[in-house]
Amino acid sequence: MTLNEAYLYALGCLNKNGIDEAEFKSLCLVCSLAKISNSEFALHKNDNFEDVKLTEPLLRLLGGEPLQYIIGEWDFYDSKFAVGEGVLIPRPETEELVELAIAAADKYKHPVIYDLCAGSGCIGISVAKAVPQATVYCVEKSREAIAYLYNNAKGVGNVHVILGDITKPLELPAADIIISNPPYIKTSDLAGLQSEVQFEPQMALDGGDDGLVFYRAINDIAKTNLKKGGLLLLEIGNDQGKSVLSVLTNLDSAEVIKDMYGNDRIVKAKNKE
Repeated sequence: MTLNEAYLYALGCLNKNGIDEAEFKSLCLVCSLAKISNSEFALHKNDNFEDVKLTEPLLRLLGGEPLQYIIGEWDFYDSKFAVGEGVLIPRPETEELVELAIAAADKYKHPVIYDLCAGSGCIGISVAKAVPQATVYCVEKSREAIAYLYNNAKGVGNVHVILGDITKPLELPAADIIISNPPYIKTSDLAGLQSEVQFEPQMALDGGDDGLVFYRAINDIAKTNLKKGGLLLLEIGNDQGKSVLSVLTNLDSAEVIKDMYGNDRIVKAKNKE
């Protein structure tokens, strides 16, 4: 079997079973197994491919498991991040949060930055790599997720991984910038999420009855840990702009920023001077 034949076989299986984005997933899967990038497929499509390698990951895809978990890593911003069962998968819209944080952090000489509910660390680590003068504290509660966070943070000297619960006081140096993509889905909405998202950890998705539990906790942290005039950047659900603004009681100049798709996606605010 050639690499192209493996791709066509995977594509046929996924299409037959109604799996969405079949072409993309088939390409990613076979290229990952062949240890090449997607862009190199055309150069290697006639290479030999061991068909036995395809069976188990293809069955996992047919079972609805996220492609990212099967591959074991995913591109985000300028890096690849290890992901798997127990950690939230990085989304492209979150890169917009990273870009805002980098632009803000570059204005400081030695900024202290928190990445709260850090998960894989894709936000905080991306910022740390882009702003080497920063000190970034990635705080995560889940022991499953923090294993990926430690792995992803290897070699990034300005990242400090913290096992901690943001609903409790954080004993960290005062922050110039706080960033977070917290759990924000209402508990009642979890059962209706698409099948692939059901594989992701509920802890990383469940924002409580109103979806705002962790925004309230972050607001409390900002009161005690964010420097006067410090910046808060939060990812939000696409219908949460007004409700998140309503819980930020100690912050000025709060605004909702739309993402690349025109949805409410980020709340940006400053701590009171």
